[in-house]
Amino acid sequence: MYRKTVLDNKLRLLTAKMPHTQSVSVSLFIGIGSRYETDTEAGISHFVEHLCFRGTAKRPTAREISAAIEGVGGLLNGGTDKELTTYWCKVAVPHFGLALEVLADMLLNSRFKPQDIEKERRVIVEEIKMSFDFPPQRVGMLIDELLWPEHPLGRDIAGTKKSVNAISRDMMLGYVAGQYRPDNTVVAIAGNIKHEAIVAAVNQALGNWTNQPQPSQYADFQGGLARRFCLETRDIVQAHLCLALPGLSLVHPRRFALDLLNIILGEGMSSRLFTEIRDKRGLAYSIHSCVDHYLDCGSVIVYAGVEPKNLATTIKAILEQLSKLKDEIPEAELTKAKELAKGRLLLRMEDSRNVAGWMGGQEILTRRILTPERVIALINAITAEELKQLAAELLISRQLRLAVVGPVTAEEPLEELLKL
Repeated sequence: MYRKTVLDNKLRLLTAKMPHTQSVSVSLFIGIGSRYETDTEAGISHFVEHLCFRGTAKRPTAREISAAIEGVGGLLNGGTDKELTTYWCKVAVPHFGLALEVLADMLLNSRFKPQDIEKERRVIVEEIKMSFDFPPQRVGMLIDELLWPEHPLGRDIAGTKKSVNAISRDMMLGYVAGQYRPDNTVVAIAGNIKHEAIVAAVNQALGNWTNQPQPSQYADFQGGLARRFCLETRDIVQAHLCLALPGLSLVHPRRFALDLLNIILGEGMSSRLFTEIRDKRGLAYSIHSCVDHYLDCGSVIVYAGVEPKNLATTIKAILEQLSKLKDEIPEAELTKAKELAKGRLLLRMEDSRNVAGWMGGQEILTRRILTPERVIALINAITAEELKQLAAELLISRQLRLAVVGPVTAEEPLEELLKL
């Protein structure tokens, strides 16, 4: 599926040839994210990512950067997560050279002008305010605080208004020098391309990039439960809830079993939660579950937005569905979940950006790339008994956490409901 070359400066290059497509996607993955930050640096990874779109010596403004790619019909964007930062570009194949050159220019030559920093600081503060004003996002932030107490994983990726306002240009430059290094970066390219030509092009664009002595480090999560319940009273129409438990890490051998369990529980319109909470009971418009896998830990999270008077009823109904996972997984339901997982994976692999993300994300985080065929084989081997056993181990009362945002008072005994 892919080929890998390591350049002399330890930059890792992955390519996947997709002869049926007219596009090529270039993605840069840097092994740095919000969990690597100290309390005083909170939000710096995200801030730096924003500044890399603000201007270089060759393209002094954000508009010139975006126009270079949009002028050929391409797409350009980036993102900061808790464990990695990405910059990506997708263009028609004839414009591959431009895409690579623009991304390399942003990565190596961003100016971090004081005026741009102050403008972007205001933009990010507004982004933080927007997150607080959007209840589904705010309740997700609160559940992270309950899952990862006193740890960077529990912080908002964007940081806080206080921390963002305290980040200086010198802090940014030092952070980039220490963390943006070729040995901490993966370039993943997918499309109708040839590996040898790509190696030469990437070597020319990034081969002279040098490493600094600072290694990237993150704080392990040691576990522990500080609080089980968090309520933020808001004068809004709906009550938004997140019900969560610790899950499995990105490298755990049973992570794919948990993914299947999540599909059965709350992914899609035929899942148990959607069928029971929305279709049968009419308690919520939006109801779903998801899993997060990090390097050393993970989570299972259920979200719903409901009428405040139905909040307790909805929580009880969700807990009922969680409990049933320990006892009842019919073969037909397992087969459907497997087919959904495999089908969605194969559909993703039709897009060059997803293929680049599949390779690069695994390489930067685990240094091991599982092919889609290998993942499908692992999924096919999972049994209903394995899922029930995993549910029995993970879905236990003392691990439950609940966050609520809405017109709810502290007098309501919601924490008492956290029993499986």
